[in-house]
Amino acid sequence: MGRAGGVGAVALVRLVINMNNFVMAGWAASATPPEYRLGPMARLRMLAEEFRASMLVTSWHVPRGCARMTIHPDSAYPPVLLVHGYGCNSGYWAHLAPLLDREGISHAGVDLEPVAGSIDDYAPLIEARVRELCAATGAARIAIVAHSMGGLAARAWMRAYGGAGSARVARLITLGTPHHGTALARFGPGANAVQMRRDSPWLRALAESETPDVRARIVSLYTHHDNIVAPQDSSVLPGARNVAFGGVGHVALGSNPRVLAEVLRVLRELRLAVA
Repeated sequence: MGRAGGVGAVALVRLVINMNNFVMAGWAASATPPEYRLGPMARLRMLAEEFRASMLVTSWHVPRGCARMTIHPDSAYPPVLLVHGYGCNSGYWAHLAPLLDREGISHAGVDLEPVAGSIDDYAPLIEARVRELCAATGAARIAIVAHSMGGLAARAWMRAYGGAGSARVARLITLGTPHHGTALARFGPGANAVQMRRDSPWLRALAESETPDVRARIVSLYTHHDNIVAPQDSSVLPGARNVAFGGVGHVALGSNPRVLAEVLRVLRELRLAVA
């Protein structure tokens, strides 16, 4: 098999995985509001976007990704910590990072390791990166943008470091985070996958540990067509600001222009708050 054949085989496997994920997520789907229902062509566009995003993340961005820090002196924004999801690394944020640079927002990534470890074990990694980012910028508070499992890791960090963790968070923006778990987690390996099962004891304990003040700092962006988080309304977190999208897949949340525009809009609220 030549190079072209190899690339074609990888693309075909990725397409089959994406299609299968949409089918499995459909079996456990929550009800889609009428205004978010899609016709055949819109579904094809969504599949194409998710396939493209998945191919770029798994075959290009993640293999080349590392946890970088970029500082914009005298920025009017709190610095942003970028927390990736299950099976990824900081390469996931290849589309958001340039937008943050254009906005003059200091930012840093963190790589959650081991890949199949407990979500609780990521808290010290996040704490260390928060300290580094605050020291580099002189900021007392940060914002966090987290995809999927990364949102749970950020919440677990706030719990582990008590009031100090929560007090340092101006806003936690989660993208497609299974706040109440996902039916597809039973197919994933690792302690973190077990913790992300539907309404797991770990998720219930995390929810019970949070005060209304913590929830008020969270903005949950989610899609009614998530192909990994199912039911999709698992991303709806009581006490948080919940913002729904339609026609976007799970991986594509990190590159979809509508979603990224909303992320920047929320971050601009923080700029106005500190101006």
